[in-house]
Amino acid sequence: MKKRIETLRIVVAETSVIVRSGVVSVLKRLPGIQVRPVEVASPDALESCLHMNTPDILLVNPTFGGWFNVEEFRSDAVHAMVKCIALNCNITDTSLLQLYDESITLYEDPDSLQEKILRVASLGIDEDKTTLDSSVSETEPLSLREREIVICVVKGMTNKEIADRLFLSIHTVNTHRRNIARKLEIHSAAGLTIYAIVNKLVELNEVKL
Repeated sequence: MKKRIETLRIVVAETSVIVRSGVVSVLKRLPGIQVRPVEVASPDALESCLHMNTPDILLVNPTFGGWFNVEEFRSDAVHAMVKCIALNCNITDTSLLQLYDESITLYEDPDSLQEKILRVASLGIDEDKTTLDSSVSETEPLSLREREIVICVVKGMTNKEIADRLFLSIHTVNTHRRNIARKLEIHSAAGLTIYAIVNKLVELNEVKL
C-alpha cells in the first residue's frame, strides 16, 4: 500500500560547491520524495540556517568546518529531532560514521540513496519498491548519444571539443545539452557531475574538478 510522501526539508552542509549543488540536484530528482533543500557552505551559515528553520535531515560532510561534532550538535535540544546523514566524500573512520543515523557516498546509486533517506525520515517505502507516489513520473531516459555528451561535459570538455570528439556540429551539441537539461532537470555542470558519478557513467578520478 502506498504512503503519501511529505515534503522533506534537507540541509546540505558541504564546502565544495560542486559536491553541494550536485547532491542537491540529485535529491530533487529522487522519485517519490519531495525535497526542499538548503545549501550551506560554512559553519556560520549552518548555524544561521538552523536558527531560522529546523530541517528534517542534515546531510553533512564529517569534515565540515574542520570536523563536524555530531554529538555536540545533538546535545542541543533544538537539534535533537534532526536526523543526521554523513556525506562521506573521503575515507572516514567507521566508528565516527556510527554516530550518524546513516551515511552516503558520492558513489551511491539513486535507489540506495532514496531508500536511506526514507528510512532515516521514517517514511517507509512500498513493499515492491516499484513506486512511492503515483503523482511522480519517471525521468525520461537519456539516449546513448546524450550519455556520451554528459561524460564529455563532466570531463571538462567544451562544446567545440565535444563536437570534434563525436563528429557533430556545435549546434547539435547545444541541442543535445538542452534536451539533457530538460530530461534530467539539471542545469549545471555540478549537477551533471553528481548524476554521472551516481549512475556510474564516469569514475571519480575522471571528473574535472
